[in-house]
Amino acid sequence: MNVRGPVAWILAIAAGIALVLVVTAVVGNRDESDETVPAGEWAQSVCGTAGTWRGEMESILDEVRQAPSRGSLGVTEPQSETPQSRRGFIRTGLERAVQATDTLVVGIDNAGAPDTPQGQEAATQISDWASSSKQDLEQAQDSLDTEADTLEEAVRQVTTALGAIGATLTNGVRTFVQVGASDPAIGAALRTSSTCQELREKERGN
Repeated sequence: MNVRGPVAWILAIAAGIALVLVVTAVVGNRDESDETVPAGEWAQSVCGTAGTWRGEMESILDEVRQAPSRGSLGVTEPQSETPQSRRGFIRTGLERAVQATDTLVVGIDNAGAPDTPQGQEAATQISDWASSSKQDLEQAQDSLDTEADTLEEAVRQVTTALGAIGATLTNGVRTFVQVGASDPAIGAALRTSSTCQELREKERGN
């Protein structure tokens, strides 16, 4: 009996719960949505939330890329992997990615807006990126619900869905850079915040 399926679901649920707990610890219980906060506090919150999310997304990517195909007895069979079995791994990964990004959206919105000349615009830009990332991942997840008619189409589905996760990471880096450049006070806050420094370390490590 192959018990990998149930175990995978249990681990995925546990990972989701752990992510919520970690993000709650980083952001705190305060809901500053629709409020103006010091730039340093805002940077600490959004970078902490984004850093936790990025770590989860990288973990998902690693698991999807390295997940072996398994036979009915749970024996690893790399040579038996097909686009269909790969799609199953990616679908599970996308479900976790959507859950993680939903938590990201909440954390970003709860951070409020920095009290700088371009603060509201910066907060909106970061929030829009988080929301659009969730939508893109949901669309990628939905695309896997359609059965491919050909092998080529199946491969294309898998490649596109996997690429959606990587694209959200790339777009996130670009968005934070643009926000920092739009307002010197925000740029300074993003440079000096400890969570932003940790986020940059993660980016440089990949």
